[in-house]
Amino acid sequence: MTSAAWLIRRVRPYGEQAVDLLLRDGVIADAGHDLKAVGAQILDAGGLIALPGLVDLHTHLREPGREDAETVETGSRAAALGGYTAVHAMANTDPVADTAGVVEQVWRLGRDAGLVDVAPVGAVTVGLGGTRLAELGAMADSPARVRVFSDDGVCVADPALMRRALEYVKAFDGVIAQHAEEPRLTQNAQMHEGVLSARLGLAGWPSVAEEAIIARDVLLAAHVGSRLHVCHLSTRGSVAILARAKADGIPVTCEVTPHHLLLTDECVTGYDPLFKVNPPLRTAEDVDALRAGLAEGTIDAVATDHAPHAMEDKECEWAMARPGMLGLQQALSVAVEAMICTGLLDWRGLADRMSIRPARIGQLDDHGQPLETGRPANLTLIDPDARTVVTPAELASRARNTPYARRELPARVVATFLRGIPTVLDGKAQR
Repeated sequence: MTSAAWLIRRVRPYGEQAVDLLLRDGVIADAGHDLKAVGAQILDAGGLIALPGLVDLHTHLREPGREDAETVETGSRAAALGGYTAVHAMANTDPVADTAGVVEQVWRLGRDAGLVDVAPVGAVTVGLGGTRLAELGAMADSPARVRVFSDDGVCVADPALMRRALEYVKAFDGVIAQHAEEPRLTQNAQMHEGVLSARLGLAGWPSVAEEAIIARDVLLAAHVGSRLHVCHLSTRGSVAILARAKADGIPVTCEVTPHHLLLTDECVTGYDPLFKVNPPLRTAEDVDALRAGLAEGTIDAVATDHAPHAMEDKECEWAMARPGMLGLQQALSVAVEAMICTGLLDWRGLADRMSIRPARIGQLDDHGQPLETGRPANLTLIDPDARTVVTPAELASRARNTPYARRELPARVVATFLRGIPTVLDGKAQR
């Protein structure tokens, strides 16, 4: 399945009028009706929708250090099966991706896997310790060409250090992606702070812990004139702060996870650690605000925060369980359920939030491109009418900590093409 030419017949780009797409030598060579191509492999895509290959700004691939939970190869496989052609690999590995050597290792592992483009995210501080800036310039100049930096999982809580980081990356148009959590407000927190946390007897995580850091960092970004990206928004207040910041012209972008678009703190009622995540699942009112923010464009991107964990880190009592959920393979389906099935977005809007804007934020020039002649042939084909019950044992990830187990979700990725070569065909990975 490595032919340099593929003729995709009767596919509907963005769910619109059906056309034929000819993929040759890594680009969309032609688009039209009744195309002919000698020697091309033919894929009948009648009824399928084509979108630009999805781009994830927030993926935990765990390698190096926690290969028992995930590797670059298994995570890449899950990404391709989910319709992704590029992912950003977060820095909280072991060792931490805070040097040029580690980010280059991750980048080369992604190239070797060959299923998606893996763009390493560099740590902001040494060892995620929050005291000294990491080798930001060296990582930016490495073959991995890092442009996104984040201590995700740990907030850069020191405002002076955050300011210096924003100033440093401005020189090469980098972006600081902040995990917004004021640590002094979340000590021992287990779930969203509210009526339900009180009833369940679990320490609460207040919304203001997220919102306070976002407000501070928005002001710092405005002062420095540098790019800020806010990871995994989860509250109504966060959406309001960022809407005001964007209206004021501050260079800030943000993302929301699929699980924060669909699940609420009510899921925690059974104390199932599968629903323990950072930031925590919030209220139905927060979910509504996040959906509205994504629909109107205040929220730029859907990012998975794919967080695989070994079995022993999830199959334990709630307080001891590590936070995080799988996200790559079901992200598109969850976004379809939350945004398209509700009429809040159409397929073009979903492509904008899951491909075009994420690629722009991460500076991946070959991704998030329109499905037009001459553009890179990075695309995914989706069956919009399919419905699939999620079975954890069938997932490509090494981990099984999906919150969607036994849940029926809409839409199915049928094929994914990376530079014109299928990495997924008929719903199956090709390598």
